[in-house]
Amino acid sequence: MKENAKNLDWNNLGFEYHDLPYSFEAKFKDGKWQKGQLTEKSTIELSEGAEVLHYGQEIFEGLKAYRRKDGKINLFRPELNAERLANSAKRLGMEAYPVDAFVDSIKQIVKANEDFIPPYESGGTLYIRPFMIGTTTVVGVQPATEFTYHVYATPVGAYVNGLSPAPYMVSKYDRAAYAGTGQAKTSGNYASSLIASIQAHKEGFADCLFLDPREHKYIDEFGGANFFGITKEGQFVTPKSNSILPSITKRSLLEVAKRQGLDPIETQIKFADIDQFVEAGAMGTAAVISPVGSITDGDKKHVFYDEEKTGPVTTKLYNELIDIQYGDRPSPEGWVQTIE
Repeated sequence: MKENAKNLDWNNLGFEYHDLPYSFEAKFKDGKWQKGQLTEKSTIELSEGAEVLHYGQEIFEGLKAYRRKDGKINLFRPELNAERLANSAKRLGMEAYPVDAFVDSIKQIVKANEDFIPPYESGGTLYIRPFMIGTTTVVGVQPATEFTYHVYATPVGAYVNGLSPAPYMVSKYDRAAYAGTGQAKTSGNYASSLIASIQAHKEGFADCLFLDPREHKYIDEFGGANFFGITKEGQFVTPKSNSILPSITKRSLLEVAKRQGLDPIETQIKFADIDQFVEAGAMGTAAVISPVGSITDGDKKHVFYDEEKTGPVTTKLYNELIDIQYGDRPSPEGWVQTIE
C-alpha cells in the first residue's frame, strides 16, 4: 500500500523503505535509451532468465534531497552521482545512463514526492536510490543488451545514531579484489561484505573495517562507508586504493578539510600506523560522518578521541558539510542545486 505522508512521524523515521506515490523508470533497448517517465508502479517484472538474477549486472547510487529552513529543496552534487553511475556501468559492461537525464530524473522524482521530504527541523532527508539492472534473458554467461534504469525515494532519519562514536573491528574477509569491482557501486560488493558485517554485529561492533585485498596491510574502507583519520598534528588523512568506492562525501570532505586548514591527503595508510590518529570517522551519503570510537583487531584495541564523545575536528567537519547540504551556509560553487 502506498505511504501517506500524514501517517509519518518525521522525528522517528529510522532508515527504512516507504512505498511512495511515484518512482521513475527508463529502458534501454534497440541500442538506445528510451525516454524515461514517472510511474506509480513500485515493482519490476523480470523474466526468470534475466541477466541480473544470474550474472549480477546491477549498479546503484544513493543521494539525498534536503528540506531547507525556508522550505526550498536542495540536492547535493547530483551530477557526481550521475558520473559515478556511468563509471560503474562501464566496469560492469552496461550502457551508461546519460548524466543530464540522470539529474533530470532525480529532480522529477523529488518534485513528485515533495510531500515526503522531512521538515527541516526533523533532521531527516529524502533518500533517493537510482539503480540499473540487466534484463536480457540469458542462459550462457554474456552481457545484457537490454537494461532498466529505475529510481525510488524514501524519507529517512539518521542511518546511524548521529554523532555518537561506535566501535568497529577489522575483518578477515575481503570486500573486493584489487583489480575487481571495488570502485564500482554494484550489489555484489555489498553481498560479499554481509557475512563480515554479521560477524561484527554478533561480536558487539557497529561494522567492520576491510584491509587491502592483496597484502592485508593497508586500510581500505568500512562495510558501507569510507575511512578518515585525524592525526596528532591535525591532518585529515583518508586511504587511496584501487579497491574502494570513490565516495562523493569523501571528495567533498577533502575540500571542506582544506578550507578548515587540515592539509588533507589521500594516501596508503598502514593499519600498523593506526596509532597516528587521534580521531577517526566513517563517511558516506547515508551516514555523512559516523564517528569511530575504536577499532579492534584480534586482541588489540585502538581507542581514538573517546569511546563516548565525538572529537572536535570530526564535529566541525560534520557541521560544515551538513550546513552546506541544508543551505545553512554558503556552498562552494556548483555543490548545491536548489529545487524551487
